[in-house]
Amino acid sequence: MMRLPHFRYRAPASIEEAARILADEGSQAMLVAGGTDLVPNMKRRHQEPTTLVSVRRIDALKKVANGAGLTLGAGLTLSEVVGTGAVREHYQGLWEAASQVATPQLRNMGTLGGNVCLDTRCTYYNQNYEWRKAIDFCMKKDGETCWVATASKRCVAVSSTDTAPALIALGAKARLVSASGEREVALADLYNNDGIEYLTRRPDEILTEIVLPPAAGWRSAYWKLRRRGAFDFPVLGVAAAVRAAPDGTVEDARIVLGAVASRPVVTRAGELLSGRKLTDEAIAEVAAKVATRAKPLDNTDLEIYWRKEVVPAFVGYALRQIRGDDMRATRLRIARQSLG
Repeated sequence: MMRLPHFRYRAPASIEEAARILADEGSQAMLVAGGTDLVPNMKRRHQEPTTLVSVRRIDALKKVANGAGLTLGAGLTLSEVVGTGAVREHYQGLWEAASQVATPQLRNMGTLGGNVCLDTRCTYYNQNYEWRKAIDFCMKKDGETCWVATASKRCVAVSSTDTAPALIALGAKARLVSASGEREVALADLYNNDGIEYLTRRPDEILTEIVLPPAAGWRSAYWKLRRRGAFDFPVLGVAAAVRAAPDGTVEDARIVLGAVASRPVVTRAGELLSGRKLTDEAIAEVAAKVATRAKPLDNTDLEIYWRKEVVPAFVGYALRQIRGDDMRATRLRIARQSLG
């Protein structure tokens, strides 16, 4: 049986109190909300904070605010995000991404902020302590060698969040609060291409809100590849958002790839699609070019060359869905899940 290490538990009632605790405790403190990723990681000694700062009691992190766009509290559970009417009606890609995270039980616990800040994953890292010790650990924790790419000077653990690619495609921003103030950053800028230092969020900062711009004119979709149609992390995620004129001419577009690098990969979709219509030929051409940005490594499930080969198909699925094609049968066959 894997047991949790000893730690102190703090449960502040406000964002300000939580920020003060983080400032006082330093890098040895970690935030916990749903705990669906952090607690198993602590049992495997991936993370060993001396203090856990629970934000579950902070109501300010659970708000949904309509304005020019939509603001979602980082403490909302994924089930609450899925159940928010404005998300399903105006931000379909986010709704589909949140709907496909893990299982209903885990979505009832896991939060939007937790999924956005999800730890990077790797076959050689996500094992118990004894397994990792037997290989002399790895670069990401306790070791010096990246067993995926032994000559690599950086960790190549993969970003496995579903919601982040969808949010980036939708142009979302993240609001970060600390004892010294607050700042707002484009969500794409929250990530580094480094399996260890994968977030630009400082240890003393709290992700409090996700701010989505107005969705007028935009249509979006999210497609996920995994071995099973439930529970599994993505081995490929494709988030697409397109704004088109009444005649169907694309005015702007964003396509973001997940689970193919240590951060979500933003592509040149807008440059490639602007001024064109979503014809079969345009979709095929753009999908092939976008797929060149995907460079998966052998540190997750399924064979890497096949995972790269299917990227154009998944980009095509997302764009055809946005075009208005009925993709329900394809989603059920490929993704093994029906999104009702």
